[in-house]
Amino acid sequence: MTRSEFDDIRAHLADATTHAGDLLRIARTLLDDLEQARMREAALRTYYLRLLTAARATTAAECAGAPDPLVFLRHELAERGQLPADGEAVQRILSDARTAAALLACLEQQQVTPPRRTSLRMRRCVGTSRTLPR
Repeated sequence: MTRSEFDDIRAHLADATTHAGDLLRIARTLLDDLEQARMREAALRTYYLRLLTAARATTAAECAGAPDPLVFLRHELAERGQLPADGEAVQRILSDARTAAALLACLEQQQVTPPRRTSLRMRRCVGTSRTLPR
């Protein structure tokens, strides 16, 4: 659900002319959306766990001197249709990985040094006479 959809719902709920039936319809829609989000999260967690397990098994197999340590990772990627098919795909994947690593490093850098505020924050709410507590 997008931010504007949440804003629309908030406005609808705040409207004194909204009927109870409309509120019930909104509640059902939100519950359906929540259930779908939970199902997507469960699927993503499962995929992540399987990939993490395959990566750990690959590393352990390499440490143990197995003849083909990548077999676990290859199997998991093949099940998801994620194995590179040709040389072009290999180069694209490597390029994507380098870009993702650079973006993550940039994000981590920004989290370490929070941006400075250059101006004082407004202490007033939108409206004519309301102010925030100090």
